[in-house]
Amino acid sequence: MASVFQLRRRSLCTSSSKWRVKQVTISNFEESLQELKTHISSSDYVAVSMAKTGSPSPPSWLRPLPFDTAQTAYSKARRAAHRFQLLHFAVCPFSVSSSDKLLAHPYNFVLFPRDELKMGMPAYSFSCQTSLLASMARRGFDFNACVYNGISYLSRAQESAAKVRLGAALSSCQVVKSSSSPTVADTIFVERIRSRIECWRKTRESSGTSTGRDEELINSLRNIVLGSEQFRSRPCMTIDVCSERQVQLILEMLLDHSDDLLPLLIPANSGTIHAIRIVLATSKEDKESLERELQNFEEEKSKKIRGFREVIDSISASQKPVICYNCLNDCTLIHSKFIAPLPLEVDEFFSSLHSVFPNVLDINYLMKKHGTMRKMTNIPSAISYLNSNFFAPVDMEIPDQATVKEGKIHGLNALRLGYLFMKLCSILKISPNVTDSGNKHLDPELEDFTNVFHPRSHPIQDSSNAGIVGVWTNNARKISCEHLVFLWGFNLGMTAGMLKNLLRSSHNIFSGEFDVKLVDKSCAIIVFWQPGVSKQFVDMMNSEEMSGDLKELVADGLRVTSYETYDRICRLGLWEMDLRESLERALESSSCHKESNCERKSSEIHWYNDNVINLDDL
Repeated sequence: MASVFQLRRRSLCTSSSKWRVKQVTISNFEESLQELKTHISSSDYVAVSMAKTGSPSPPSWLRPLPFDTAQTAYSKARRAAHRFQLLHFAVCPFSVSSSDKLLAHPYNFVLFPRDELKMGMPAYSFSCQTSLLASMARRGFDFNACVYNGISYLSRAQESAAKVRLGAALSSCQVVKSSSSPTVADTIFVERIRSRIECWRKTRESSGTSTGRDEELINSLRNIVLGSEQFRSRPCMTIDVCSERQVQLILEMLLDHSDDLLPLLIPANSGTIHAIRIVLATSKEDKESLERELQNFEEEKSKKIRGFREVIDSISASQKPVICYNCLNDCTLIHSKFIAPLPLEVDEFFSSLHSVFPNVLDINYLMKKHGTMRKMTNIPSAISYLNSNFFAPVDMEIPDQATVKEGKIHGLNALRLGYLFMKLCSILKISPNVTDSGNKHLDPELEDFTNVFHPRSHPIQDSSNAGIVGVWTNNARKISCEHLVFLWGFNLGMTAGMLKNLLRSSHNIFSGEFDVKLVDKSCAIIVFWQPGVSKQFVDMMNSEEMSGDLKELVADGLRVTSYETYDRICRLGLWEMDLRESLERALESSSCHKESNCERKSSEIHWYNDNVINLDDL
């Protein structure tokens, strides 16, 4: 009797060495998905983390940098999302019961982009970085299990394309009658189709009562001429259509004149409807039964096609706040693999992502707001730092730990994110509690950290400082992107300080306040604090007005360009190993596209949204 009322075993953990994560492959995906949906529904937040086949480096300048605008940082993240694939995706729904206690349900889904439909989806190929794969192997990642038992998936866009290419019949949705009056051609078309259907029905009725061999032969020939077929043991006929208008007219006609005819839409490879299959049911009840049967069949088939994307759709449907470590990289990857191809423009990406995940919290941004944690580069080091320097206890309760198999544990970072989130909220004096478990009821201070897709940017909804870039030296200062200049062609091995002294002594244009920092070994960035000086410098470098030491530097190969050129190389994907080579390629091609660039220049300013450059971090 006691065993009947035995409570589930739970463990209370504060050390990550005791944490376990449920590992999910094809074999236990269905049951785990149902469990996860229940846990998401009862949670306050959903933390996600993922492991992919590479990261946006090297070279270092291809990573989002402090001086990147929202557009340039997005272009870099977009490149990485296109190149690399996911190997596992960790999800951890958790709820907050007090300011220092959370209830977590961690899962780790092993993924592999298997082409199960033989259509080249989700991916024909992808890039890998050997160092990253070697690191995963050292941590015990089972690549055989990944390839053979990993869960596949299709994005929403790929699912739509797959259904069209499969050519499956689609049950017609609820018909909305057209408000426009039918034309003479419409009336003739409808009467012709109605006459054809009535003739077909009479043939079906007579074929059921005919006894003579000659009559059976005649009815068979009639069925061939009229296009009569069978669908799920029921007679049907196919009517070809040439336009959406014809589809609408046939559906309206069947809605008004028949209780036992079920229309099914047949898509062409282009996605348009090229035919309507009309199924004759035995009664109105039989028609409704067939509709339910087809809906269930389509749903089961769609689930199989979607695969792991069911998890993403469940998180999206819950509208719960999503917690990431690096929002820009993680969200571009999620959008690319599970939603649709990434758009070129960052504002289109923000709009599309916001419809899927209304609130995304970036733990990296929370860490940056805590001044002493700017140098923390990963989740374990951040947790270690906080545990060593702050008293902010967090009780982590993970139900059913005893049911998780021992062995190599992957996907711990999603669980760690929840733990780190609670720690940071405690230290920053921010309430993590969610009122009514709704995504619109976060603490007002916490809402300030949502939807920030660059570690030093403002939320995407705030566009009051468009075209402004912030620069940290000893104190935070904000300037326009027009104040920044890229410079290359100096001697390799030269430090930023040496280059600044060299420039200061080369020309009186450097008599005012300016700063120099190296971007990589071959290129530097200069910020002029006085308005207009950067443009004067670029114009002078492209003219014959130079003299003295600066002229000698130019003769030795020194070159400069504006921030607009850097924006262009990110947009066009001119990704060379050295930033210098990419800038030169952009300048070489600029003369061919000068007219189009001039037309675009005014709109580019709008994309310079609230970004910050920290020269000390370069």
